[in-house]
Amino acid sequence: MARAAIKQERKVKLKGEKARRLNLIGEKLLWFQSQLDLDKSAYTKHDACEIIERYLHRFDGELEQIELANSIKGRQGRQHGSREAIINQTVERERALYEGSGLEIPDIINSKHLKIFREWNGDLKKLPNIKWRKVSAKGSDSTPSAVSQDKHTEEENEEDASLNSDTDL
Repeated sequence: MARAAIKQERKVKLKGEKARRLNLIGEKLLWFQSQLDLDKSAYTKHDACEIIERYLHRFDGELEQIELANSIKGRQGRQHGSREAIINQTVERERALYEGSGLEIPDIINSKHLKIFREWNGDLKKLPNIKWRKVSAKGSDSTPSAVSQDKHTEEENEEDASLNSDTDL
């Protein structure tokens, strides 16, 4: 009986962790969706890098408010110190990813994937339909190494296979 209870607790814990992770991904996608220009049908690598820079500065207003609250005379200690630390850690981690191997963002460079992303209504069950792309700050001046596709669709793989078979003839 104790084993069954432990197993049930583990199930509940894993379910909660997955829901939390999906919510974070959903928030990230909604932020990127809110930054899209309705007039653009596709973005360049440079445009994607500009959006990522805005993404990395999304907490600037909150950090200013925390700094303002801490600068008020007569205050002892630092208010909201833990929130400030979490924000700084998050921004540092994301910046390291962006400047290193690349930060995963929704694929806004491919016009077909951009259209699917624009039509997404925030439903977490439809997350698998959204394609991701890793974008790195390295060579963001439109060099081929600046962006590498992380996940391909089956259609793209089939297109690649058909192109390879045509060249063999």
